[in-house]
Amino acid sequence: MPINDLDHLAQRLRGLPGVTAKSAIGAVTDVFGGGDWWSGPGDDGAVVHDRGRNLIVGGEAMLPSFVAKDPYGAGVAAVLANVNDLAAMGARPLAIVDTIVGPREVTRKILEGLKWAGETYQVPVVGGHLTESDGPPSLSAFGLGTAEKVLSATHAAPGQALMLACCLDGRMRDDFLFFPSFDERGDRLAGDVRALAEVAESGAAVAAKDVSMAGMIGSLAMLLEANRLGVQVDMDELPVPEGVPVADWLSCFPCFAFLLTTPDDRVEECAKAFTARGLTARRLGTLDDTGEVRLRDASGSVVVFDLNEESVTRLGR
Repeated sequence: MPINDLDHLAQRLRGLPGVTAKSAIGAVTDVFGGGDWWSGPGDDGAVVHDRGRNLIVGGEAMLPSFVAKDPYGAGVAAVLANVNDLAAMGARPLAIVDTIVGPREVTRKILEGLKWAGETYQVPVVGGHLTESDGPPSLSAFGLGTAEKVLSATHAAPGQALMLACCLDGRMRDDFLFFPSFDERGDRLAGDVRALAEVAESGAAVAAKDVSMAGMIGSLAMLLEANRLGVQVDMDELPVPEGVPVADWLSCFPCFAFLLTTPDDRVEECAKAFTARGLTARRLGTLDDTGEVRLRDASGSVVVFDLNEESVTRLGR
């Protein structure tokens, strides 16, 4: 890919709606004051200490237009998003609760999606709130998990390896940049997400973030902005699903894709936790203290985010 294409790709990745929308998170600190990134706001989930246990809590709101168009899919996505957030914190999921509003025929489809995903990921949907209404539908869900060792962005440091663990089996949706692997992985997904707790507990990984609506590079910037770290992503090492354009892969929300940082001498151990399950794990670079998130190929390199000057979430101000 010529250098001008790298520049164009960087502009696209910076301008993703899932990236630009993250700046609204800064309003939380405007009102509540600055958090410590550990107990929130900051990581994919907040850490709550309870009698020697690390409880991880988080929540997700589904895009209203998505809920209206595909209520069953939105129910699935609500569980997926929460389970992935818990996994990115090194947590094993315990339960999901939800809030659902909408017409009866829509809310039933949402419930069916929630039920299927809860069973697939082996996490119970234990309750929530349901209101039948003639107005536009809405769906939010909230996850609870427990972590022996927490994968936190605060643990990322220069010299650590940047790893990508992902599933390349699947097919991009035609209407939305979402790469599902439900048919391909089936009931193996429950074990896939729990693999992150295993690498956390062994020390083979110390920080992680799931790749979500901000795309892979936007999610990476969110992982690194807590400590204003940098990294050069080796595009030649990037695993990409067959038939999927690189730009789409970097822009999409994959069913299973996590960025992890690991001690340099434990890269192989970290990778094996995923490759042993038939997943893909690859080292993409090494963290540094530049604050620059860069893409590099044979033609050159380009800075996508400079965390010395900006913050995706505005939490790193």
